[in-house]
Amino acid sequence: GNWRSPEAFLILMAVAMLVIPVVDGLAKYLSTGHSPLYIGWARYASACVIVLPFAMFSHGRRIFPQHNIGLHILRTIFLMSAMTLFFVAISRTSLATAVSAYFIAPIIASLLAMLFLKERLTILKGVAMALGFCGAMIILQPGGHMDAGVLMAMGAGALFALYMITTRLASRQSDPVRTLAFQCLFGALILTPQAIWTWSVPALEELPLFLAMGGVSACSHLLSITAFRHAGASSLAPLVYLELVSASIIGYLVFSESPDAAIWIGSGVIVLGGLLLTRIKN
Repeated sequence: GNWRSPEAFLILMAVAMLVIPVVDGLAKYLSTGHSPLYIGWARYASACVIVLPFAMFSHGRRIFPQHNIGLHILRTIFLMSAMTLFFVAISRTSLATAVSAYFIAPIIASLLAMLFLKERLTILKGVAMALGFCGAMIILQPGGHMDAGVLMAMGAGALFALYMITTRLASRQSDPVRTLAFQCLFGALILTPQAIWTWSVPALEELPLFLAMGGVSACSHLLSITAFRHAGASSLAPLVYLELVSASIIGYLVFSESPDAAIWIGSGVIVLGGLLLTRIKN
């Protein structure tokens, strides 16, 4: 088939979402010896080591976007904030639980796409968003014990939704490699103060893990930026749900985690809403 077909960009986004929990798993493993704030910086510093030389090879000295710099700054701030909050969340709760709570992102992204990108509201979108909200409430259990990690993960999801929308706006006139190069370098710079504040020296055997975290992260973001450049935000947003599949596997195999029934029921309701959204043509 045509690699530029709508289905091809959905596949790129799907792959990106399936591999990103590998980064989260590495971050959770490293959080036993390092602050999540330091790990957040290390993720982007190590990504710079991989992305910047590739960007220079591809574009020479002009490795950053030439248009909409304000939007690129804004999307990077949203992403850095979402990632840092999520890393703190997974140091406090299980991977699958955090990812499930984080799933509020596509609901908010679909709403924001209608407000700022003028994407149409349909009955299908309305039903999907209602299911997403109900699923989030089941996971949050507002009448019961409030898990701080779950609340942080939901906050991270809201910030990621803002990142999705600004990425869609910023990537329309920007090459994906330039977008990623700016994101990595600017992200590492704005996270430097929190890294200095929580500084710790990695052991020699941890260095490959930090580098792997940056490499997998860079690949995932390159795929998702490319997808957002060519496909509608409300179509791509529900593919974030695929994170739950690999997050659950990693959580179970590496950390022996088994979330309770409410997490699975809530996630199932949200995923059902997501599957409805994937049937919408923008």
